[in-house]
Amino acid sequence: MTIETTKLTIRIPVQDAVFAKKYAREHGITVTEVIDRYLRQMRELENYRPSTALEAITGLLPPEIDAEKEFRDHRMQKHQA
Repeated sequence: MTIETTKLTIRIPVQDAVFAKKYAREHGITVTEVIDRYLRQMRELENYRPSTALEAITGLLPPEIDAEKEFRDHRMQKHQA
C-alpha cells in the first residue's frame, strides 16, 4: 500500500536539526521517519479513549488520599511479616 506524500520545508532551531539528524542516524532511520513517527503518536494520543475498565475505577478514591503512599505503606507492611 502506497501512502501519498508531500514535501514540506520547515524552519527549526539549528540545535533541534542537529539533534534530529543525530537521533535518526543512531536509530538507523531518516529524519523524515523521526517526524512521521512523532506525528503518528500525536494523532494516536489525540484519539485515545480510556478503556471502560479504567473509566469504571476512576474516581473511586477520595481526593484527600495519597494512593501512592498508601500502596507503599501496604507493601512495607506485607513484606515485613
